[in-house]
Amino acid sequence: MVSREGPDWHAPTLLHLFKNQRPPARHWTTSLLSGNDTSPLFSHTPDEAGVGGDTFSLPEPLHCGIAEQNHQRGAMSGLTTVTLLLSCMVSGALCQGFESKRPSYRNKRAVPNTSTDTRATEVTEWTSWFNIDHPGGNGDYERLEAIRFYYRERVCARPTAMEARTTDWVAAADTGEVVHSSLEKGFWCINKEQPHGHICSNYHVRFQCTPDQSYWTQWGEWGPCTTTVCNDVGIQVRQRRCMSTQPLPLLLVPACQGHHSERRECSNPPCSAKWSPWGVWGSCTVTCGGGRRIRRRTCVRTSTTTQCTGRPVETQKCGKSPCPVKCRRVCAEGRPDEDCRRCVCEGHVLRGEVHSVTGAPVSEAWVAFTSHPKVIRARTDAKGQFRLKGVCSSDDISFTIRKDKYAPVVVSSSSNSTGVSWVSAVLKSAEKPYVVKHPEDKVRYEGGRAMLCCKATGSPTPEKYNWYHNGTLLDRKVYKYQEDLVLKDLKPEQAGQYYCKTSSPAGSIKSSPASLTVIAKGTPACNSTPEAHLIRLPLDCVQPGTNSKFYNAGRCPHNKCAGLLDYDMRCRDGEGFCCGVQAMEIRTIDCGSYNLPIKAVSQCKCQKCVQPTVLVRGRVLTAENGDPLRFGHIYIGKERVGTTGYQGGFTLQVPPDTQRLVVNFVDPTEKFIDTPKVFILDKKGGSIYHDVKVMRKQAPIDINAGETNYINLGEIKGEDPIGQLVIPANSFHKDNGDVYEGTVKASVTFIDPRNITTASATPGDLNFVDNEGDMLPLRTYGMFSVDFRDESNKEVLGAGAVQVLLDTQHVKMQEHIPKMKLWSLNPDTGVWEEEGDFSSTTTTGGHGRSKREERTFLIGNMEIRERRLFNLDVPENRRCYVKVRAYMSEKFLPVEQLEGVVVSLINLEPKPGYSSNPRAWGRFDSVITGHNGACLPAFCDAQRPDAYTAYVTAMMGGEELEAAPSSPKMNPNIIGVSQPYLDKIDYQRSDHEDPALKKTAFRINLAKPNQNNLDETNGPIYPYQNLIACENAPVDSNHFRFFRVEKDKYEYNVVPFEENDLTTWTGDYLSWWPNPQEFRACFIKVKVQGQKEVMVRSKNLGGTHPETKNKLYGIRDIRSTRDMREANTSAACVEFKCSGMLFDQAEVDRSLISILPQGNCRKIVTNNLLQEYLIKHPPVAQNNDSNAFSMLAPVDPLGHNYGIYTVTDQNPRVAKEIAIGRCFDGTSDGFSREMKSDSGVALTFSCPERKINRESLFQRLQTNPGQTLSQMARDMREMEGMQVRRSSTRVVAYPSEPRVRIQNRRVGSTSRSRAAVRTQPQ
Repeated sequence: MVSREGPDWHAPTLLHLFKNQRPPARHWTTSLLSGNDTSPLFSHTPDEAGVGGDTFSLPEPLHCGIAEQNHQRGAMSGLTTVTLLLSCMVSGALCQGFESKRPSYRNKRAVPNTSTDTRATEVTEWTSWFNIDHPGGNGDYERLEAIRFYYRERVCARPTAMEARTTDWVAAADTGEVVHSSLEKGFWCINKEQPHGHICSNYHVRFQCTPDQSYWTQWGEWGPCTTTVCNDVGIQVRQRRCMSTQPLPLLLVPACQGHHSERRECSNPPCSAKWSPWGVWGSCTVTCGGGRRIRRRTCVRTSTTTQCTGRPVETQKCGKSPCPVKCRRVCAEGRPDEDCRRCVCEGHVLRGEVHSVTGAPVSEAWVAFTSHPKVIRARTDAKGQFRLKGVCSSDDISFTIRKDKYAPVVVSSSSNSTGVSWVSAVLKSAEKPYVVKHPEDKVRYEGGRAMLCCKATGSPTPEKYNWYHNGTLLDRKVYKYQEDLVLKDLKPEQAGQYYCKTSSPAGSIKSSPASLTVIAKGTPACNSTPEAHLIRLPLDCVQPGTNSKFYNAGRCPHNKCAGLLDYDMRCRDGEGFCCGVQAMEIRTIDCGSYNLPIKAVSQCKCQKCVQPTVLVRGRVLTAENGDPLRFGHIYIGKERVGTTGYQGGFTLQVPPDTQRLVVNFVDPTEKFIDTPKVFILDKKGGSIYHDVKVMRKQAPIDINAGETNYINLGEIKGEDPIGQLVIPANSFHKDNGDVYEGTVKASVTFIDPRNITTASATPGDLNFVDNEGDMLPLRTYGMFSVDFRDESNKEVLGAGAVQVLLDTQHVKMQEHIPKMKLWSLNPDTGVWEEEGDFSSTTTTGGHGRSKREERTFLIGNMEIRERRLFNLDVPENRRCYVKVRAYMSEKFLPVEQLEGVVVSLINLEPKPGYSSNPRAWGRFDSVITGHNGACLPAFCDAQRPDAYTAYVTAMMGGEELEAAPSSPKMNPNIIGVSQPYLDKIDYQRSDHEDPALKKTAFRINLAKPNQNNLDETNGPIYPYQNLIACENAPVDSNHFRFFRVEKDKYEYNVVPFEENDLTTWTGDYLSWWPNPQEFRACFIKVKVQGQKEVMVRSKNLGGTHPETKNKLYGIRDIRSTRDMREANTSAACVEFKCSGMLFDQAEVDRSLISILPQGNCRKIVTNNLLQEYLIKHPPVAQNNDSNAFSMLAPVDPLGHNYGIYTVTDQNPRVAKEIAIGRCFDGTSDGFSREMKSDSGVALTFSCPERKINRESLFQRLQTNPGQTLSQMARDMREMEGMQVRRSSTRVVAYPSEPRVRIQNRRVGSTSRSRAAVRTQPQ
C-alpha cells in the first residue's frame, strides 16, 4: 500500500484518452481564445525541449468533475498558456457517480492537471506528493527516475496517471506556464520556454497506481557470515516471501516487485592478542636485605599468527628491611651517624650566611638538610649567619633555607683544601602567584573539542592548578588536567564559564573567566538575519510620513561563532571567527528635498573576525604642575619596551591575549618616583588614551646612619603628619651586606590622600589578592616611596627593622583601625602584597610635636629591600557599583551612546558635617564604557549616605566630557536619576557653586541602596553582588550622564561604521575607511568671514575609480569655531574622504570633494599652493559655483601650507584628533584647541548676515491691507495650479534660507521667479 498525503479518497477509473493506441509523452496547450473560436480540439506541435513529448492545444477547458481550469479571457485573448490536461474521457454517468461520492476538498477541485494511462481500468489510489527539485537553474524537473531513487518503492512500477500542482496549491493548468509530462519520465518545466522572461513555479507531483494484490513479508534475520577467519571478508544473506491478498491460483497471482533475497558484506574483527589480568604476587625470595618476587599473566589471542606485546612475567623488589648487621657506610673522614645516612666529623663546623637580594642579612631563617627538610638544624642570627657542628668537609651536602615572606632556596655546601666548609644563600622575597596566561573564550560545535590554558608566575613558582566550571571544581582524575584543560566530545551542558586557580606557599590566584559556547547540532553558528541598528541621518534629512531622523541599517552582532579552524587544540585559536556581514544591499532614503543612498546589512554569516590593533596612548606628566616626563623609560615586567617623547607622550601596542596590562614608568634622571600603572584596555575600539601623573621625589635630607632617625609622612600646612618612619641606628646596609656608617641621603615621597590632586598619581590599582585568589579593593590612608643613598657614590642602600607609625586621629572610621595593614607594591604585577600587621600603642606627644597630648598610634615593622613603594591600607568590604553612560550630545539619546570613554571615580571621605568639602581620598578607579555604559567600583555605606562620596570624570581620546548640569535647578530628567533617590545622593556638578569652574566632573554621595525601597533598586548605585544587574541595566534605568562638548557635528557613511568599535568595519568599495588596520584622516581648513558661525558640509563622491565614480562615500557637517583673537571671523576643520587605494588595494580613487557652507556664503579666496597643486595633478574638478568649492582630493599628504591636514594612525579617532589639533593650530606638527583662523587656511568664504529689506506681513496689513490681501489671493491661486516636480537623487547643500510653509515647499520654477521679483526692494 503506497502511503498518501492529502485527502483520503480513491480516484475513479480513468479512460485512456486515445482508444486505439498509447501515445508517447505529451504536454497540452490550451489556447485562450474568444468564445466563438472554432479551432480543432487538439493541435500537435513538436516538443522543442527534445525530451520525447508532444504539444496539443485545447480551445476550452474540459470538465469531468475532476479537473477545473480557470482562464482569463477578453484582454488575454490570443495569449497561449500551456497546461497539463486531465484526461477524463469517461461516460457522463461515471462522472456523475464520482461527483456524488467524493467529498469536498480545498477549492472543490479534485485531482486537476492529470496525465493518464490507458491501463487505468480498475480502482486506483494516489501516492503522496513529491517535490525533489526547485525552479533554479534551467527549470523545475520532477523526474520519475529521480523520485524512485530518493523514495524507493513509494511509486509503483507503472503509474496510471499523474497530477501536478505548485507548492502554493495552484493547478498546473492555471499557472499559464509551458510544462511537459510523461508517465515514463515524469514532469518538467523549462525556464527559457516561459513567456515574458518568467521562470517556472515550484511544482510537486503525485502518481495514481493500482492497488497491489501481492506484498512482501518482513525481512528475515541475517544469516551467518560465510567466513570464520579473523580480519577476513564474507557474505551474509537474508530473505523474504511474496504473499497474495486474494486466494487466486498461483499462476494468476501478480508477482511482487523486488528481490526475495538480499546480501551484504560482512567481516570479522582483526586478529587480536591481549594479556589476561596479572596473577597474584608470589612469595619473596628473602625476608630481609632485599629480594625478588614474581607474578605471571597469559596471552589470550584469536589467531596463532598474532602475539602479545610485553612480558608474561613481572619481577618486583621485596624484603627491603635491613638485616640486623653493622652500618656499611664508608666515611673518608669522621664516622657514620646513628641512622647510617651521613658522616659526622667531631669538632668540624660548617659556617653559613644568608642575605636578601639587596644584601641585607636575613635573621631567623631556618636551615635544614634537604633530605630531612622538616628537621631544623640551625637558625640565622641578627647578622644572617649560622653554624652547624659535625658536618664533614668532604661531603657535598644540600641544605634548604627558608623564612616567612621569602621564597625557600636549596644550596650546597662548599669546602677548600684546608678543610673549611661554608654555605652562602640569597633569599628572594616571596611573590604571590600571578597569572600571565589566561584562558580564552571558545566557541565550538557539539561533539568538538577545546583546550583552555593557564599559566602563573611567582616566587616560589606555583605548581598546583585547579580548574572550575561555573564555580564547581572539576575532578582531576576525570579530566587529567594541570596547566591546560582539555575538553573532548563537547556537550551543550559543558558550556559556561571556566577559570583556573593556582597556588603556592606564598598564596593563590584565580585567572579571569573564559566563556565556552557549545552550539548544538543542527543550529547555525550565526544568525543570518541582521539585528536592528538605527543610524542618525543628516540634520536636514527628515523622512516624509514618519518625520524620523533615524534609519534602520541593520548590523551583525559581531559575537564569536564556530568557524572552520585549521587546528582546534591551541591555547589561542589561530583565527577568530565572528558573526559578520555577508551581504549588503543598496537602498535609498527619502530626505524630502533629496535622496540619500545607504548600504544596509541584508545577511550575516560566520567569518574571520576583524582584529583591531589594541593600543594604549597617553602622556606622562608631573602631578604638581603638569610638566612632561621627557624620555622616560617604559617597562612591562622586566623588559623595557619604549621611551616617552619630548612632550611625555607614549604609544604601546598590546598583544591580543593580554588581560591585564601593567606598565612601569621610570625616570632615568631619578627626579620622579617609579610609577607602575595598570591600564584598562579596549579590544574593540582599539585605542585608549591615559593621562599618567607621576610624583616628583622629595628633596633628599641628610641623616646620620649611626643614630635613630624620624621622618614624617605627610606634611600639610596646619595639619599633623599622618605618620612617621622610625629608622633605628645602624640599620642601613650596602648591597654586599656590610653595615653602612656615615651620612645618608634620604628621600621619602608621601602620596597624601588629604590632597585630592595626588589621586591620579596612585601607583598600581589599589587591589590585593586574598587567600582564595580573588582580587579585592583596598582603601588607602597614604603611600610612600623611599630612596636611601650614600653620600659619596649614590649607591642605593637598604634598611632593616624600620618602624612605621600611623596616627589614628586620621582614621575617621574606627572599624578600620584593627584591620589596618602595611603593604608593598609588586612593580611587575601592579598588585599590593601584605608586608605586615599593625599593633596599637598609646603615647604622650611624639617626636617633633609641640603639644603634649595623649595619642594612639599604630606601629608596623618592615624591611626596605628590593621594593620601595609602600601603602597604609585597609581591605574594605562596603562596596558598590555606580552606573555611568556617555552620549554624543546633551540630548542623551539612547542610540547615541559612546563606547571607549574612560570614566574615572575617586572615592572621597568628607569632613564631618561638611560633605561638600572632602577630607581625603581613599581610592581611584577607571573603567571603559561599552555598548551599555560602564559600572565603576566604589566604596559606599548603608548607614550614613555621606560616609563616602565620589568625584567622577570622563575622557575620550584626551577630550574631557561634560557632566549633566545640576544648576540652576536640579532636573532628574537631565541628570538621569529619579527622585527621591537624587536628593539622597546629592548630585552636584563641579560648577554647581562657581560657574567659572570646569563642567567636566560631578560629585555624589555613595549611599548604598536600600533593597526594601523600590525607588533605590533601579540604579544608579548597585550593591557589589549585583554587578550583573548593573551591567545589563536597561537604558531607561537610573544612571549618571556625560556628553561630548563638541556641538553641531555630524558624520554620515553610506557603509555604516562605528569608529569606537573597529570590529564593525565592512569591506566595501564605498567604505569610508578602506583598511581596518590603518586609518588615514584628511581635513581641510575653511575660513569664514561673518558675524555668525556657520555649518560647513563636505560631500564626498567617488572620483576616478570605476566602481565608485559619482557614488557617495559620505557627508560631514561641522560648525565653524569662533577665533577669539579676531572679530567676525571663524573657521572650520572639515573632514573629507582621502584619496588612495580602496579596500581591494587594486586601484587608486581620487575622491571628488565638494565644500558647501550654509547660508549666504561666497567663496573669495583659494589657497594658491592648493590651486596650483590641483592644476598640476589633473583631472581638475569644475568650480563654477561661487557658493561652493570642488576638487579631486590630493593623493599626496599635503601640509598646512596648502590648508590640508593628513594623519595616518592605527585608530581612526586618534588620527582625527591629531589632524583636528593640527588644523586648529594651523601647523603640520602642533596641537591646539583654540582656533587660529589666520594660519594654514585652504578656503575663505564671506558669509555676511542678510539684512531685512522689506516689511513683514503684519506691517503690510497695517499700512495697506487691501493691496496686501489681493496679493495674497493671487499667490494662493498660482500655487494651487502648480505642477510638483521632484528633484533627482543627490545630496544638497544646506538651504540658504530657513524653510517656511513646508506644506507648499514644492513650488514651480515660474512661481519662484515671480516671487523672487516681488521680493526685490522697491
